[in-house]
Amino acid sequence: MGAMRLALCQMNATVGDIDGNAERIRAGRTAAIEAGAEIVLFPELALTGYPPEDLLLREHFLSDTADALRELAAETREIVALVGFPERAEDVYNSAAVLADGAVHAIYRKIYLPNYGVFDEERYFQAGTGGAVIDIGEQSATGQRVGLTVCEDIWEPGPPASDEALSGATLILNISASPYHAGKGMARERMFAQRARDNLATIAFCALVGGQDELVFDGHSFVVDHTGQTIARAAQFREDLLICDVDLQAAGAARLREAGHRGAVRAAISPGGPARAAVLPAVRSPSSNTEPKDATNNGHAHVGGPLATPLAPVEAEVYSALTLGLHDYVEKNGFRHVVLGLSGGIDSALVACLAVDALGSERVSTAIMPSRFSSSATQDDARALAAALGTRTHELAIEPVVDTYEGTLGPEFEGLEHDLTEENLQARIRGNLLMALSNKFGWLVLTTGNKSEMSVGYTTLYGDLAGGFAVIKDVPKTLVYRLCEWRNSPAGGEGRVAAPIPASIIERAPSAELRADQRDEDSLPPYELLDQILHGYVEQHLSREQLIAQGLPQADVERAIRLVDLAEYKRRQAPPGIKVTELAFGRDRRMPITNRYRG
Repeated sequence: MGAMRLALCQMNATVGDIDGNAERIRAGRTAAIEAGAEIVLFPELALTGYPPEDLLLREHFLSDTADALRELAAETREIVALVGFPERAEDVYNSAAVLADGAVHAIYRKIYLPNYGVFDEERYFQAGTGGAVIDIGEQSATGQRVGLTVCEDIWEPGPPASDEALSGATLILNISASPYHAGKGMARERMFAQRARDNLATIAFCALVGGQDELVFDGHSFVVDHTGQTIARAAQFREDLLICDVDLQAAGAARLREAGHRGAVRAAISPGGPARAAVLPAVRSPSSNTEPKDATNNGHAHVGGPLATPLAPVEAEVYSALTLGLHDYVEKNGFRHVVLGLSGGIDSALVACLAVDALGSERVSTAIMPSRFSSSATQDDARALAAALGTRTHELAIEPVVDTYEGTLGPEFEGLEHDLTEENLQARIRGNLLMALSNKFGWLVLTTGNKSEMSVGYTTLYGDLAGGFAVIKDVPKTLVYRLCEWRNSPAGGEGRVAAPIPASIIERAPSAELRADQRDEDSLPPYELLDQILHGYVEQHLSREQLIAQGLPQADVERAIRLVDLAEYKRRQAPPGIKVTELAFGRDRRMPITNRYRG
C-alpha cells in the first residue's frame, strides 16, 4: 500500500530555551505516535528557536544543542522524526536531523541560505551541497521515498526538490521558520502548490508559530498533493498538530503518464546527466505504525486531514498576528503586567484592545494624562474605553508638571515664542510618568505610535517613543482605523469584549492635542495620501519621479520623502515592534543615519 500517515507539529519555540523546546518536541512526538503517524515533522531550528542570531557564534550553545538532540534521538522509537537544529561540524549548518531507532539516523543540510530582509543566514551558516532522499520502510515496493528540504530550499523552482523528485521521491518534506507579513500564508500555499505540480510530488510544509522579538511566525502548516490541491491545513497563529494521510502511489502513477517527467528521469540517470539527490540510509517502517488507525475496510486510508479555514478578512489575520506577537513578547521575557498611555485617540485605543485580548484585562493598566490641550471629549472616550475593557486606570494630570518645566526653562526661553519645544515637553512628561510606573511596579510600557508616524518622524524622542515594546510600529495609520473598525464588528468581538471602542474615537480627526485646535493634517498630508506615498517609497523602493508618475501630488511626495529620510535617527532609538508588512523598519530596512542622498 502507498499510504503514509504524517504528523506536522506546528510548535511555538522560544529562542535559547533548548530544554523547553526539547520538551515541546517530546510532547509532539508522543502525540504523533498516539495518532498512528509514521513520520513527525518539527520546524526549522525547532530545538533552538528561530532566529538564534549571535547565539550561533557561541561554541557552548551549539554543544548544548547537540547534547539535547542526542537525548531526543535516543528516545525516538516507533516513529521517524525530522527535527530542525544547528549542526556543528567543520562549520555550522542549518540542518534537519532524521531521528529513528534510538539514534540520529541521518542529517540533511539546508542549501539556500536567505540573506535579505530580516534574514542573515549567510552570517551564521555554511550551505549544504545538494538534495537528499531517504527511504521509509519497503521503499521500492511502495514508492515510500521521501525528499528532505529546509524552508528556502523549496521557494525557488528546480533543485533540490526537482533532484529529489527525479531520484524517486513522491513525498517532499519541508520544515520551515517563515516570518509573517499580511497575506503571506496563502501566497506561500499557492507557491507550494506550484512546486508540487512541477515535481509531481506531495509536499508537506511544517511551520514554526509564535512571536520572537519583532517577528511573528504564523504557523499555517499544510500538505499539498501532486496536483497542487491542499489536502490538510493547520490553524494560524497557534500551536497545532496536523495529521494527514498521503497517497504516495498517486504521484507515481501520474509520473508514468507524464512524458516530460519520464524524459527528465532518463536524462538524470544517464551518464553525464545532472546530479541526483544523495540517497541517505533507509529507515525501517516503525513497526507499531505501519497502518493508519482509521484505515477503511478496503485497506486504504482516507487521504488528507483537517482543513482549517484561513482567517479573513486581512484585518482578522493582522489582528491575530499582533495579538500573538504581543503575548509572546510579554510571556517569553517574563513580564507580568503592561501599561500604556490612553489618550482617547485611535492608536492607543487599538493598542489597549490588543493588550487586553493578548493578556487579559487584569494584566493591563492604562494611564490617562490630560494637559490643558486635552479635550473633555477625548478624556471621556479614554475613560469609556478603559471601563469597557476592564483595565485599571491611573489618572495623572500633567499640567502642574508642565508649569514647573516651563518655569524652570522660562529664563532661558525669555522672549521666544512657544513652539515644538513646549509641545514635546508634554510628550516627554507623559513618557516619564509611564516609565516611573514601569520602574516602580516592574510593568512593561507599550508605546502607541504607528508606522505612518514612525516613517515621517511624527514622534517625540523620550516621549511617545519611550517604552519597551512598540506594538503597532509596523501598522500604517489607515490600517489602524480598519483594525479598530474590525475589532468593533461582531466578528472582531467574538469571544472578546464586544465593540469596546467608542465610535467618536474612530470618527474624530486625528490630533496629538499638544496645542490648541491641533490636527495631524496641519503638519502632514491626509493619511490616505501619506500612506500611499510611504508604501511606494519605503516598501516598494520607488523614487520621487516614479511616485509622481503615479499621479501623487509632487509637493506631498517631496515633503514625505524628506521627512522619512530625516527621521532615521529617531527610528534607530525606537523600541522593537511587530512586523506585519512586507518591509518593516529595523531588520528589513537598514539605512544610514548620516546620508546625503535624496532620491
